[in-house]
Amino acid sequence: MVYGKVYLVGAGPGDPKLLTVKAVEVITSADVLIYDRLGVTDEVLNMAPVNAERIFVGKRTGLHEVPQDQITDLIVQKAQGGGIVVRLKGGDPFIFGRGGEEVEALVAQGIPFEVIPGISSSVAAPMYAGIPLTHRDYAASVAIITGHRAGNAEKPVNWVKIANAVDTMVILMGVESLEGIVDKLLKGGISPNRSVAMIESGTLPQQRTIIATLDTIIVKANQNNLKPPSVIIIGEVTELGRKLAWFKQPLP
Repeated sequence: MVYGKVYLVGAGPGDPKLLTVKAVEVITSADVLIYDRLGVTDEVLNMAPVNAERIFVGKRTGLHEVPQDQITDLIVQKAQGGGIVVRLKGGDPFIFGRGGEEVEALVAQGIPFEVIPGISSSVAAPMYAGIPLTHRDYAASVAIITGHRAGNAEKPVNWVKIANAVDTMVILMGVESLEGIVDKLLKGGISPNRSVAMIESGTLPQQRTIIATLDTIIVKANQNNLKPPSVIIIGEVTELGRKLAWFKQPLP
């Protein structure tokens, strides 16, 4: 059997102009486009040929999320049909994008593939908010953490251990778990005065940023009605966002 080729492509944090040149080349050549919601705008989807098959497998209000095993099976099935199959993911395929699981399946089936990195919101959103994740005076280490656990099989996060080990914590998919995260950190002895930032819709025109402390971030997030997708940053570097923000000033 002659298989097609699968490209796992990172669509970046939201702004279509942050796609890599190689990502654009592959998308414009796609026979099949299997895509998520976050980071994949209509402008990006319209880059694909008019006759390309477009299959949405992300999560959308009112619709159930497609289980990962079904997505993986679909990728394999489409690759077995030949042609160029583009698996388009928000951010970077290998940063909480389950790209590793999909590649494992492709390797097991002997299907050719290539991974095209994308700009992760974990670095792009803070950058647009004027928050450098590292800084000679404040931070020499960074941890990127998932705030969402999808099932019992996912490795649990030891929040306190991480917080005591690194200078900057970047949390993705953590808005709905914000209260639990803050509670664990405070109970673990992390200072309630630790600086925190939340960035909603990073790199998009509607981007909003709030900067608070660990013991005030929940109230402030609720007051400003911050919603997913939002990136949470914990650490001294977040205070730099008050003076270095260039894309949009923080909310009061």
